[in-house]
Amino acid sequence: MNILEGFIVGARLKTLISSISPVLLGTVIAYDTKPLHFPLFLLTLLFALCVQIGMNFSNDYLDFLKGSDTTERIGPRRAVQSKLVSINVMRIATLGIFAMAGIIGIYLMQIGGWQIGVLALLAILLAYFYTGGPYPIGHLGWSDLCVLVFFGPIATAGTTYLQTATLSSISIIAGLAPGLFSTAMLAMNNVRDFEQDRKACKKTLPVRFGILFGKWEITCCLILPCLIPFYLFNRTYHHPLSLLSTSAFIFSLLFVRALFQKKNSALLFPKIGYIFTLYTLLFSLGWILS
Repeated sequence: MNILEGFIVGARLKTLISSISPVLLGTVIAYDTKPLHFPLFLLTLLFALCVQIGMNFSNDYLDFLKGSDTTERIGPRRAVQSKLVSINVMRIATLGIFAMAGIIGIYLMQIGGWQIGVLALLAILLAYFYTGGPYPIGHLGWSDLCVLVFFGPIATAGTTYLQTATLSSISIIAGLAPGLFSTAMLAMNNVRDFEQDRKACKKTLPVRFGILFGKWEITCCLILPCLIPFYLFNRTYHHPLSLLSTSAFIFSLLFVRALFQKKNSALLFPKIGYIFTLYTLLFSLGWILS
């Protein structure tokens, strides 16, 4: 039972909206031009989830080995650090989930061509090298950019391409929103773990430039997505329902105010996921109805 609990903890379920959102947005945008291929949607979603869960699993045990996750951490518990799962078991689980992503990626490549295969391979490699390898992305301060791009425009446009065989500029622009929200979640993590990361020489952006920089990064990543529907409104549908997701703006403002007022920002982390989920649902609903 501890192992199952450990895998649930290691998967970090509250963060998985980062995988779900771009696939959902890319699919509803594709639905404008072609009927939905539902099995393909499910496989695309499963691939995205496998990549993120594999990244979370590898991050769980590798950060423990590198000394980033200690008993001093103030965020949610980690599976290996809490001794729910051993390092070897988590390593095997990581390889298994990445292997599953690879198998699905090969199938998706048969549908979308070599371009999809390259993107799938890059996504899996970056997911591992986020914490793994001699030069881990997350320890060098490059993770924010990678999350923005791969959990944003690439995932959204790739999903639309699989459904329509067409590269959509609208999907690329719309994909900036989940990329920005995912980056906000990462930045919130980095602000929360500032002291532990600094001691472990993990060069996140807050460690490099300070906590205030991290808070302004979060602010920008929460506000900018709410402006994207206005751009799409002017470019595509002039229907007020396509602006539904902009109502997330008020919640983003309330979050930012709390972020700068409260000293203990660790308690705020889950609220980004709620705003992200609300935006995703409203964007999808508004796009379909308009």
